[in-house]
Amino acid sequence: MSIRQEIVAVVDDDREMRMSIASLLSACGYGTETFDSATAFLNAAEASQATCLVVDIQLGDISGLELARQLAVDGFMYPIIFMTARDDESIRRQAAAAGGVGFLSKPFPEQLLIEAITKAIGCL
Repeated sequence: MSIRQEIVAVVDDDREMRMSIASLLSACGYGTETFDSATAFLNAAEASQATCLVVDIQLGDISGLELARQLAVDGFMYPIIFMTARDDESIRRQAAAAGGVGFLSKPFPEQLLIEAITKAIGCL
């Protein structure tokens, strides 16, 4: 009997942050897919095995908020945890409106990320 490993896609244009999150998630037993841009994830969305997404709001090409909107238009319904270094109430409202199930202000404690992912996966 095989147990399905939950896969988390991490979308962040900051390589160090992306790899750090992927390393943490691997250590916690999650599989990961990493993407350096919203466009890269959009191009891979159909083949992605991700259970949920961890997405930076400020990305180089398309914002994380626009990524969420485009995924919804395309029929993909991933639980999304947004993260940002520029936290304000307007961004939080936009993230919630875009379907975000979690919101983290960078830098954030590792445990908050794991709790947010556990919550996101529980939303399925």
